[in-house]
Amino acid sequence: MAKKIRLTTGQAVVKFLKQQYISVDGEESPFVEGVLDIFGHGNVVGIGQALEESPGDLNIIQGKNEQGMAHAAIAFAKQRLRRQIYAVTTSVGPGSANLTAAAGTALANNIPVLLLPSDTFATRQPDPVLQQVEHESNLTTTTNDALKAVSRYWDRATRPEQLMSSLIRAFEVLTNPAQAGPATVCISQDVQGEAFDFDESFFEKRVHYIDRPEPVAREIDLMIETIKNSEKPIILVGGGAKYSGTRDELIEISDKYNIPLVETQAGKSTVEATFKHNLGGMGITGTLAANKVAYAADLVIGIGTRYTDFATSSKTAFDFDKTKFLNINVNRMQAYKLDAVQVVADAKVTLQHLLKRLGDDYQTGYGESINEVKTEWLNERSRLSQIQFNREHFDPEIKEQFDQNILNEYADALGTELTQSSVVLKLNEVVSPDSNVITSAGSLPGDLQRLWNASVPNTYHVEYGYSCMGYEISGALGVRLAEPEHEVYSFVGDGSFLMLHSEFITSLQYNKKINLLLFDNSGYGCINNLQMENGVNSYHTEFRTADNEILNIDYAKVAEGYGAKVYKVYSLEELEAAIKDVEQQDISTLIEIKVLPKTMTDGYESWWHVGVPEVSNSEKTQAAFDLKAGKLAQGKQY
Repeated sequence: MAKKIRLTTGQAVVKFLKQQYISVDGEESPFVEGVLDIFGHGNVVGIGQALEESPGDLNIIQGKNEQGMAHAAIAFAKQRLRRQIYAVTTSVGPGSANLTAAAGTALANNIPVLLLPSDTFATRQPDPVLQQVEHESNLTTTTNDALKAVSRYWDRATRPEQLMSSLIRAFEVLTNPAQAGPATVCISQDVQGEAFDFDESFFEKRVHYIDRPEPVAREIDLMIETIKNSEKPIILVGGGAKYSGTRDELIEISDKYNIPLVETQAGKSTVEATFKHNLGGMGITGTLAANKVAYAADLVIGIGTRYTDFATSSKTAFDFDKTKFLNINVNRMQAYKLDAVQVVADAKVTLQHLLKRLGDDYQTGYGESINEVKTEWLNERSRLSQIQFNREHFDPEIKEQFDQNILNEYADALGTELTQSSVVLKLNEVVSPDSNVITSAGSLPGDLQRLWNASVPNTYHVEYGYSCMGYEISGALGVRLAEPEHEVYSFVGDGSFLMLHSEFITSLQYNKKINLLLFDNSGYGCINNLQMENGVNSYHTEFRTADNEILNIDYAKVAEGYGAKVYKVYSLEELEAAIKDVEQQDISTLIEIKVLPKTMTDGYESWWHVGVPEVSNSEKTQAAFDLKAGKLAQGKQY
């Protein structure tokens, strides 16, 4: 008879987490680094008691906001290339509901995170308890049902013994490269404290093996034939290429066959920007060089990419009359996109097969043109660094929809003449190359994908699958937890800072230094651009008082109150001096940078499909709709 061990459900969860390991390419390591928690009724005397009593080697961190701490867990797993995770535990009701945005972030980006929200009483005897919602038609529906749509795996444990099958299934998903995402196991609050005689074998060391699926002969043959029949292929480097560790193979293939590399946000820094054939980001937030070669390409080799609308310029980045697609992806659904030739296999081993089979005879028709378009882009990048504000007339880079008088008003109200693009480029010049940079929402992801040259692999961390405001600061904490030996800089707009900066306090509490680069243009600048570029007047996207005065918030004073080291800069020289001092500090920092609106970079030969009104009294809006109709006629509809 199997040996038994009597534990509460909460204790069983903790004991199980401590025994999960992962093996990648023969290297074995613990899979669960720790637990991020906010305790409330539902988990404080359940999982909370179990963690207090026997945490083992788990790193236990107290969060400040459920969404924030879950985003930190997501960023940790992303920076560790999905090979290690944090679990997240919350109370019932609003505590659980706060996980929804973070779960969506993990799902969109295929990042593993274990969510353990508490649930209502399984017995239903005290119902309705504090923070419990009630549905007349279904008593089993709780707040946690909202997490179903944003979880890769979802389950509810209403009996202790259900935990065994539930957790094993959850870890299968968490360690599956093709299906990685959030695994949500909701545990009733009474069940967390309920005891059960578990099989001892359930708590034995369990190793989850991450194997590399090999392409079959048919896939290899078709891949080689497709490439040999192309004259101007490009390689689109997605997040899956980074997680698979394809840097060396990509460089060898690109160098040997003269194939340009272009990147998605998730794939950026898989190969360092200094590599001669790396043309940078593609699509709406891409470089001129990448977008030029993409449209001229006759074959797009997509490696580990989802082909999001930003990467494909809403499917207008390619000439579909001549361009074919070859997709290498462990996920079958992603491999099928754009009616591509499919290779459903691991990226690294597939590229190794490509190198063996393509041979020495194949060569693209690019000649020196790859170097030429890259040089053209580097010259443009240099020009962008020189752009300065002029009170008398618009610089060509400043959005023409914005009145000069309003721009002058911002300069006076914020006390600055700094442009966003020049600040980003200065930071790229002075920040230590091995530092990690992170952002998520607004105009900063566009500026970073275009302008940031990551000279060290895997130092560029941008969440753009969900573009979730509030990820920037929480994610910086997760990156620091993942790589404590490197500085981390969070590029965050004032809008995102106001939305969520709770885990900045957690970083101070646990002495996990992060550096916030707060770009303050007093508004939701990216969305203001979007509405005005589509013929809509500026409306509720600027931060103004009831008297129409521009808000000028002292963010440095806010951070100083938390105990951070703070700086205010109004020139590039002051910014450089601040960065030098930041790197000497041992506590979290914030640099407040007032920048003018409309001074970020714009699209290079790209277009974004948004829902422009078909009926409007505005000629500008009607013109935007006509442009949309013309663009849609160019692209594929599937």
